[in-house]
This record gives sequence, C-alpha cells and structure tokens, in this order.
Amino acid sequence: MLQRIGYAGGAFDLFHVGHLNILKHAKSQCDYLIAGVVSDEMLELTKGRGPIVPLAERLEIVRHISFVDEAVEERLPNKIDTWRAVPFDIYFKGDDWKETERGQQLEREFAAFGVEVVYFPYTMTTSSTLLRRALNSLDPIGASRLRANSIH
Repeated sequence: MLQRIGYAGGAFDLFHVGHLNILKHAKSQCDYLIAGVVSDEMLELTKGRGPIVPLAERLEIVRHISFVDEAVEERLPNKIDTWRAVPFDIYFKGDDWKETERGQQLEREFAAFGVEVVYFPYTMTTSSTLLRRALNSLDPIGASRLRANSIH
C-alpha cells in the first residue's frame, strides 16, 4: 500500500492552538506528515519581518508535535522547488488562499505534478498576528528588543 505524504508549511511562530489544529487536521488526511518551518530569512523576504521565536526553536517545537512525522526548514520561495526537495502528495494550506488568484495558481502548478491542495480553516480565536499585537501593546519597547534579538 502506498503512503500518502502530506506537507504543511508555516512560520509556526508563537506556536498556538491554531497551528496545532492545522497539523492535526493535516495528519488525519495523510499517512506521513512533513511540517515545513519557514526560515527566518524567508519570513523577512515574504512578510517583511523576522519571527519572534528563532528557527531552531520553532523547528524543535514542531518536531515534537505528535502529529508531525518530520519537520524541515522551508527556505525556498517557490513551492514547486520545495516539492522537488521534499516530495509529497498533498499540500495543506490555510483557507485564506482558497479561491484567490495565488491559491488557484498554486493549485495549477501542483496539479501538473499530481499534488493535491487541501485547504483548512484557520482557528479564528487565535493567530500569531494577534499574539504579536498583544505583545507589542503590553511592552512595545521590550517586544521590539525581543524581535531584534530573535533575528540574530
């Protein structure tokens, strides 16, 4: 019997229940789950800011989630290049991409390689963005120092 390999990429910064839900749902739809943890440099490139928690620590956290079979650093901007480096059958993405131009492009690109794109809803009550805002509102100076230290 062939194993279905799934891939769920994300920053997994300020790890919270929404991240856990995505990984849990992803594992329920594949036999082997790879979690791609986006590198600090890729976060700078794509979001214009680094993470609060450095890559090595985020990898360690994700690697120890029971639903995750393997955690890898995601350092390539093109998802097809990621697939070439770490082959998978299913790509899991948040539903904020569903029916968008970027999501449809991703689906077309992956379809050419036989990769299915499956969308999951975000947990609306918690997000890294909300946690980051809360940290900044509590101590804007300390939060910016923490952010600056996490980049190095």
